[in-house]
Amino acid sequence: MATGVQAFHPQTTVERLDELGTLRRHTAWAFGQRKENPRCVCHGSVMSTRSSATSSAAMLAHRLLDLLLPPRCGCCGVDVTGAAALCLACWRKVTFIGEPMCEVCGIPFEIRPFGRAVCGDCLARPPDFDRARSAVLYDDTTRSLILSFKHADRLTLAPLFTAWMRAAGANLLEETDVIVPVPLHRWRLLSRRYNQAAVLAQALGRDSGLKVVDSLLVRTRQTPSQGRKSAYQRSLNVRGAFALRNNCDGHGEVIDGRRITLVDDVFTTGATVSACARVLRRAGAGAVNVLSLARVA
Repeated sequence: MATGVQAFHPQTTVERLDELGTLRRHTAWAFGQRKENPRCVCHGSVMSTRSSATSSAAMLAHRLLDLLLPPRCGCCGVDVTGAAALCLACWRKVTFIGEPMCEVCGIPFEIRPFGRAVCGDCLARPPDFDRARSAVLYDDTTRSLILSFKHADRLTLAPLFTAWMRAAGANLLEETDVIVPVPLHRWRLLSRRYNQAAVLAQALGRDSGLKVVDSLLVRTRQTPSQGRKSAYQRSLNVRGAFALRNNCDGHGEVIDGRRITLVDDVFTTGATVSACARVLRRAGAGAVNVLSLARVA
């Protein structure tokens, strides 16, 4: 039912990292991650030599850093061979979502159906978004990882998560003009201090080269927790809870006819992303897809 691909990216955009993440980020910046000045015109051989030397210094610095602060599994904490990775034992516990799946909402199937691969829910009540894809199933293993990322400042997990999301949503990202994270209400953002969906969206945008507009949508009211609610109750809970931000300059140029990918951490019933998709469609979006880290089966 699912396929597993372990991939990782060495860096994250967030500023609030733990001690290991901060040291790795600063070392990477100091050794070889900076862009050359576009105004500097040098002879090709000189530039090539400089680039080679910088690359060698960066490799040496990373090897030294790995000796001083060995990379650890994001789940159990044992030593691993590379940053932003899981150990083999934990990786085997993660259920990656792959074919066969519903071609609309992305829920995995046990077996491939005959004809068009669309689940019963999407046939009975077509969602407001075009397609949704998720990287992993939300289960006991991924729940602890995601909750620590969401509530316990484990922001160094972002490169691992976005690597999974890039693999799961490769087709969506190829057809994306703008990435937009699902917003938090301002009071929840104040208490949590960061929006986990925006962290994922910014990392995805940087890795893919796509534009990210994290100020496009606003949560107009603080809704009760969606936990323990039915699909219908979840839909009612977020109805009318999202709007375009009034002071977002040029949002017409961002939305009109554009293919937008909404980013969120967990897809449960799709009520939240559907509410966001309705706002974007009314504003003139050409297509609205959804890419989430995890999916509740």
